[in-house]
Amino acid sequence: MVKILSLALVGALLQPFTAFATDLTTLEPVVVTATKIETPLREIASSVTVITRQDIENKQTNSVEEVLRSVPGLDVVRQGGLGQQTSIFLRGGNSTHTLVLVDGIEINDPSNPGRSFDFASLATDNIERIEIVRGPGSTLYGSDALGGVINIITRKGSGKPQVSLSAEGGSFDTHQEQLSINGGNELLNYSLVASFLESNGISAAAERYGNSEKDGYDRTTVSTRLGLTPTDDLDIDFILRYVDSEADLDTFAGPFGDDPNNTFDSEALYLRVQARLMLLNDLWEQKLGFSLTDYERENRDETDAAHPSDSSLTTYDSRLYKVDWQNNLYLHPANTLTAGVEYEKEEAQGASEYVYADPTWNTNDAFEKKSAETVGYYIQDQIRLWQDFITTLGVRVDDHQTFGSRLTYRITSSYLFRPTGTRIKGTYGTAFKAPTLAQLFENSTYVLGNPDLTPEKSRGWDIGLEQNLWDDRITLGATYFENHFEDLINTFFSLNSFKYEYENVDEAQTKGIEVTASLRPVDDLTLSASYTYTDTENRSTGEQLLRRPRHKYNINANYRFLDAGNINLDIFYVGERDDLDLYDWSKTTSLGAYTVVNLGLSYEINKHLRIHGRVENLFDEEYEEVNGFGTPGIAGYAGANLTF
Repeated sequence: MVKILSLALVGALLQPFTAFATDLTTLEPVVVTATKIETPLREIASSVTVITRQDIENKQTNSVEEVLRSVPGLDVVRQGGLGQQTSIFLRGGNSTHTLVLVDGIEINDPSNPGRSFDFASLATDNIERIEIVRGPGSTLYGSDALGGVINIITRKGSGKPQVSLSAEGGSFDTHQEQLSINGGNELLNYSLVASFLESNGISAAAERYGNSEKDGYDRTTVSTRLGLTPTDDLDIDFILRYVDSEADLDTFAGPFGDDPNNTFDSEALYLRVQARLMLLNDLWEQKLGFSLTDYERENRDETDAAHPSDSSLTTYDSRLYKVDWQNNLYLHPANTLTAGVEYEKEEAQGASEYVYADPTWNTNDAFEKKSAETVGYYIQDQIRLWQDFITTLGVRVDDHQTFGSRLTYRITSSYLFRPTGTRIKGTYGTAFKAPTLAQLFENSTYVLGNPDLTPEKSRGWDIGLEQNLWDDRITLGATYFENHFEDLINTFFSLNSFKYEYENVDEAQTKGIEVTASLRPVDDLTLSASYTYTDTENRSTGEQLLRRPRHKYNINANYRFLDAGNINLDIFYVGERDDLDLYDWSKTTSLGAYTVVNLGLSYEINKHLRIHGRVENLFDEEYEEVNGFGTPGIAGYAGANLTF
C-alpha cells in the first residue's frame, strides 16, 4: 500500500509537466498469443513482449534471432557466425523448453533429439509482429511450452497492389535480394515475399585458435499469406512459408576446428489453412485449422586434407500434422469463454553412415520411422470486473499415446489503479514437455531410447508492477519470476548396453527479476531499456545452468528526423556465464562478459525509394557466445528499397 501511495504522489508531482507534451495518438497494442483471443495489452497479466514490424525496420536486421536479443528474460546463443545453430533460453529454461509458432503453426522439429527449434534460418521476411509470452504455456498450447511461447505473425495485405524490390550488401561478401507483393480489398487480401541471402561468413570455430577457413551460408525464403472474406461472418486464410538453407560447419570448437567439407542442408515447409466463422450475432466465434510442418535435413562431411580418413552422412525427415478447433463464446462484455480441441501427429525417421580408415569401425544406422499422436482439450474463462480487474482461469488435458494423459492449468490476474496509472499483475501455471520420438524410440550404435520416459514438468509464477507517467510517455515495469523444473530428461552411459541412454533424473530452478523502462520525451524520440537478473541452479548438482548469464541489459534509442529519416542505436550487455570446458566436458569454464553496439540508419528519398545501412558490433568487441566458437567483428551493410 505504501508503494502504491508513493507512485500516486509521483504521478501528482509530474502532472503539471504533461502540458509540455504534445498530443500523441497511438493504437493500443493487441496480443493474441497470451489468451488465444485478441486482447488489449493492458489487460494481459502474463509477461509479454511485442516486437512490431516498425521495430524490425528500425533495426534494419534480417534475422529473427537478432530481433529477439532485446527481449527481457530471453537469451540468444549462436555457435559461430550467420547460419550456425542458434538456441533460445527463456527465463533460464532449456533451449528445448520454448514453443515456437508461425501464425499458429508449431515449428519445433520432431526429428531434433530435444524437439527444439533452430533459429539460424528464420528471416524477418513478411513478419508483421512477434509476440513473446514468458512463463508456463501448456494450458493453451500443450507440450513444449515449459518456459514460454514465441509466436511469429505474418503480414496481412491491404490496400492497392504494391510491389517492392530491395537489395543489400556488405561485410563477409554478404548480399541479399528481396521481392515483395501485397494488397487487398474487402474480398481478398494477399502478401508474398521471396528473398535470397548469401554470405562467405566467418570461421565457425574461433579464429583465436588458428582457424581460418570461412564457413559460408545461403538461405532462400518464400513467405505468402492469402485471405478470402466471402461474407461478413466468414474468412479463410492460407499461409505458407518455405525455407531452404545451406551452412558450412566446423566439426570441433577451439583448436583444429576447421572442416572445409562439412555442410548442413535444411529444407522446411510450414503450411496452414484456417477458417473463422461468426455465429449468433457475433456471440460465438469458431476457428478451424489444419497445419503441416515438414523438415528435411542432411549433414554431410566428406574427406579433405585435414580429415583424409573419415567421412559421414546423416539425414533426418520429420512431419507434424495438426488439426485444431477453437470456440470463443462472448457471453457478456465482462466474460469470454474459450474452449477447444486439438489433434496432433508427429513422425520422424533418419539414417547415418560413418566411414573410417579402419573399415571395422564403419557404422550404418537407421532410425526407423516412428510416430506419436496427442489429443488435447482445453477451456479458459476470461473475466473482467469494473474494466480494471481481469482474471483468466484455464485448464487442459493432453492424452499422449505413449505415456497417457497430463493435466495442466494456469491462472492470471491484473488490477489497474486508474488514478495513478499503476497496474499489479501475477500468474501461476504448470506445463509439460512430452518425450521426443528420439528419446522414446532411437536405437542406434551410440544411443538407446527409453519408452518408459515420463514428461518433463514445470510450475512457475510471477508477480509484476507497471507504472505509466506523463500521459503514458513514461512506462516503468518490474517482474519477479520463479520456475521449477522436474523429471528433466538427461543422458547417461550404460555399461549394460554400452550406449547412451535417456532417463528422468534432473531437477532445476530458475528465478530472477525483469525490469523495463521506456521514455518518449518528444514524438520522434523513443528511449527504452531493460535489465534481467537470472539465477539458475541444477538441483541435481548445485551448479549454475550452462550458457545463461546472471546479468543482461539492453538500451535502445530510436530517433525519427526530417519526417523521412530514422536512426536506431542498440546496446547489448551479456554477463559472465558457464560453459563446457573444451578439453574436459565433465568440467565447466567461465565465458567473459561482453557489450555489443549496433547502429541502423534509413532515409526515404521519396515515396518510392528508401536507402538504409547498419553497422553491427560498432566497437569490434571480441567475445564468444559458445566456448570455442567465433563471433563476427565489426561489420557494415547498406542497401536500398524501391516501391511502386
